[in-house]
Amino acid sequence: MFSIKNLFKKKTDKVKSEGRIEFFKKKYKKERQKKIKFQERRQKLKSYIEKAGIEIHPQKLSKIFFNTAVLINLITSAYLIYLFSTDYGYKWTAIVWWLILIWIFIFFFLIVALWILFYIAVDLKIFKRKIDIEDVLPDFLQLTASNINAGMTIDRALWFAVRPRFGVLAKEIEIVAKETMSGADLKKALEKFAARYNSVILKRAINMINEGIEAGGEIGDLLNRIALDIQEQKGMLKEMSANVTTYVIFIGFATIVAAPVLFALSEILINVVQSLGSVLGSTTNVATSVGIPLTFSGTGVTQSDFRIFAIASLVMTSLFSAMMISTIKKGNVKSGVRYIPIFVSISLTLYFVAQRFGGKLIELFF
Repeated sequence: MFSIKNLFKKKTDKVKSEGRIEFFKKKYKKERQKKIKFQERRQKLKSYIEKAGIEIHPQKLSKIFFNTAVLINLITSAYLIYLFSTDYGYKWTAIVWWLILIWIFIFFFLIVALWILFYIAVDLKIFKRKIDIEDVLPDFLQLTASNINAGMTIDRALWFAVRPRFGVLAKEIEIVAKETMSGADLKKALEKFAARYNSVILKRAINMINEGIEAGGEIGDLLNRIALDIQEQKGMLKEMSANVTTYVIFIGFATIVAAPVLFALSEILINVVQSLGSVLGSTTNVATSVGIPLTFSGTGVTQSDFRIFAIASLVMTSLFSAMMISTIKKGNVKSGVRYIPIFVSISLTLYFVAQRFGGKLIELFF
């Protein structure tokens, strides 16, 4: 009986040990999968940043954002401690609770906002690099074709066609040349270069070059034809953009001239009506004696409230007008980002000038 009991105990201990081993194996596997996913996300972020030509490690970037959020929270906390303790007379317990809320919610909000702004800036930087490449691509292809016709191989022709004025394209071709010199396949290096940018023109040109290399035809003539096709396409886009200039002028005039002036006149009208109401409010007996029941009680829309509404409306109108003009002229929204601060500054400046000038005129007549 004792031996059977010991045997049963040994078996249960063995089952428990095997269960522990299986548990630790599963836990190790989950931790490894999390680590792999984290490294993949970091690698994607690194490649995304490199597309914009920014050389910074994601870990260092996270550290910069964290320190920035901490600094902003420290400044905010110091200001609130001074404000609450001197002006409002809050007790230290209430101040501590406010600081805890700030460090929990505002800190998280700042981190998220900084990452969103960074992604927007990187995306715009990538788009600008793509436009720069497409602008100089025909000239680069023609130079490469001339080198090939002079007897150079395709990889040497690409290398010797690089000029400083090509900017981003010159740097990318240098990377391609270094990869091919280290033993990489030219076709794969060119495909890797085209995959870094969401450019239909660039991908189409690289695909045709690779097909020409595989077919073994006249690469020089092919490159000249590709360059001519790109130039013709750009000419058609410019012609289409010129045909819609009337719409662009109308949208721009309505945004930066008509809307600010009308908002300024509306604010002046509110001021005039309020002034008349304050004057006529004390003489309601004249209106009642005639038989017209006029009253001037109540506040209605104040001048300060309307000014906030006008500024917000002008900013939003400028934002969407810049996007519309960019879509009409360039075919995409990202090209209109540079118009947004111009539209906002002009419309707000004209609004305040018209409001001030109109106010002076009203003072002269009334």
